[in-house]
Amino acid sequence: MDLSPLKAALADVVAIPVTPFAEDGTIDTTAHRALLRRLLDGGVRIVTPNGNTGEFYALTPEERRAVTELTIEEVAARATVLVGVGHDVPTAVAAAEHAGSAGAEMVMVHQPVHPYVAQDGWIDYHRAIAEAVPELGVVPYIRNPLLSGDKLAELADSCPNVIGVKYAVPDAARFGAFARDAGLERFVWVAGLAELYAPSYFATGATGFTSGLVNVAPGVSLTMLEALRAGDYTAAMKVWEQIRRFEDLRADRQSANNVTVIKEALASLGLCRRDVRAPSRVLPEAQRAEVAEQIAGWSV
Repeated sequence: MDLSPLKAALADVVAIPVTPFAEDGTIDTTAHRALLRRLLDGGVRIVTPNGNTGEFYALTPEERRAVTELTIEEVAARATVLVGVGHDVPTAVAAAEHAGSAGAEMVMVHQPVHPYVAQDGWIDYHRAIAEAVPELGVVPYIRNPLLSGDKLAELADSCPNVIGVKYAVPDAARFGAFARDAGLERFVWVAGLAELYAPSYFATGATGFTSGLVNVAPGVSLTMLEALRAGDYTAAMKVWEQIRRFEDLRADRQSANNVTVIKEALASLGLCRRDVRAPSRVLPEAQRAEVAEQIAGWSV
């Protein structure tokens, strides 16, 4: 199996689409399709349904399957689909198998939600998923700063379809060491903390980055990617400065408003409702104007 096309697809802006909700709380499929088309028309070439910006943990299993199917149908080969899977092993395996049967090319494995994670147990968890879908590319989502790079290499030794990593530990030096311990050229390294971390992670080995902001302004995210690919960190940091306050609003209070701010921005543009599901919560009225003000000067 030639995995090089999948690796090439990962080295990009990996969009994490929102999941818009209707007034009755169900998924607004019409708005969902329109938002996906907007991403594709804006130049996005890889999307992750059922990511954290898509409120993965607030969706039911049936809703996650529906989001997967809707995304694959709407994308219709215009982009690569990297489906988020997770929870317990049987649930994650079933979701990965469903993603493959629906037409996805890759799955992203959310970090195990468990208070006790052994490093060898981390390998066991991901191996069970990767071995169940040998025809799909597998991308672990790493948020654990204690995980060592050699454990990722050990996983890939037995599962060659583990081809990339979404690395989301907020420490560029640790990332640089982890990537080299695992094999810098062996995997595609995706900066998993979006645009504010992308320049520092690109400097130490990343070739792609995830984005929730791209839902609002695809051109802004793609401009940063273009600058980073060219090694023009001055230009990349100009974008960084432009979006800094917006991303700080998302990161406030341990990212309590990560999704909320994105949906508020989309609501201010008239693209979907601002509704989010608990434990997230919509922004107070006083903060909504600031979100609209932040994006007013962007090319959206």
